[in-house]
Order: sequence, then C-alpha cells, then structure tokens
Amino acid sequence: MVNPVVMGQSGNKPWSLERLRDALRLYLVTDQPSLKGRPLLDVVQAAVQGGVTCVQLREKHASSHDFHALAVALMELLRPLNVPLIINDRIDIALACGAQGVHLGQSDLPVEAARSLLPPEVFIGWSVETEHEVQQSATMPVDYLGVSPVFATPTKTDTAPPWGLDGLQRVRALSPLPLVAIGGIHLHNAADVLRAGADSLAVVSAICSADDPRAVAQQLRDVIDVH
Repeated sequence: MVNPVVMGQSGNKPWSLERLRDALRLYLVTDQPSLKGRPLLDVVQAAVQGGVTCVQLREKHASSHDFHALAVALMELLRPLNVPLIINDRIDIALACGAQGVHLGQSDLPVEAARSLLPPEVFIGWSVETEHEVQQSATMPVDYLGVSPVFATPTKTDTAPPWGLDGLQRVRALSPLPLVAIGGIHLHNAADVLRAGADSLAVVSAICSADDPRAVAQQLRDVIDVH
C-alpha cells in the first residue's frame, strides 16, 4: 500500500488506517442549496453534536474568497472538537485554512500532483466510479476511496451510473483502503450499505435538509455503531 500511515490532527502524530476509518465513519458533505436557508455553521454544529465524525466542505460555485472564509470558520468550529475538515477539490483552500484532508474527483487535480503540494499530514480521498479506477488506486498516494455514487442522487448529477450494493461489494473485494460510500444514502438504506462493505457513510441532503440535523446524525450514528 502506498500510504500505510496518515498523519493526525495534532501535527506529527501519525494516524493508522484504522484510526482514519474511525474518523471517517459518519461523513457530512456540505451542500448550500440543501440547507433551507439556514446558516451552514449552524447545521454543521448540530450534525457534529449528533455524531458526525468529519465534514467535507464542497463549494462548487463559491468565489475563492467566500470558500476560504467558510473553510476558516469551519476550522475554528471543528478543530476544538477533533473533527477533521476535508476540502473538496481546492488544494489552495486546504493549504490556506490548514484542513486535515482533501477530496478529489476524476476531473480534479491529479492525486500525485496534489500529494506533492500537500504536507504529509493531510490525507487524500479519491472518488472512484469504475472498477478500473479502483484498481488504479492501489498504486496511487490515496488514503481512502469515495465510492460514488452508490445510489442515484439529485445533489450530484454529473456522475457515472450508480454502483449499487453489488458494486460496492466488488470494490470492497478489490481494495483494502477505507471506503466512503456516497450518493443517495439515508437512514433506511444505511445498514445495507455498511453490510455491503462500506467503512463510512457520506451523507448530504439526509442531514443538510433535515428539520433536525442533530437527530438525524444521531440516528445514522446509532446504525454505524452497531455495524
């Protein structure tokens, strides 16, 4: 494996892959249109109180100035709680705010280039949409895989056909890396996704659009904790 150890939030203390799996267990991906007009930080804070273990800031349409401001604000909220912040796509934003992780898609900066720019303590996730990409990851400096999408989802339409539970099982057989399942995941299918081999549930609208984000996060965390 290329990256047997990733570094922890405390600076030079390493995280094993097992500790990274624990940190990724309930993975919130932010989505401003899903917030129903509520402040992002309020929803994130409630979700973390309910049991979210990491947060990915995804801002596809924000200016660099606004993206950075949100990232800094989230770091101030999450760092005292030991909840990692993961930045979607933008290596510059991750470096500028001191985020603990970066998540890259197939059309983003190549993983090798990102690794050369980032400090060793910043972990990298990579979205995989085909079995070929899963096989490629074995020789790449990635720390976890985002299996995307598991189910069809309205929050992200520019994706490959859904993996489904059978596809997720195939990915599990191909890779020892932590698997973050994303796409159409909610309370009613969460247990099935975990049984199919996911280490982590990544949720977007299931929490961002919930009337009570804290309660939904707690319910999802309860499912995770028994699997």
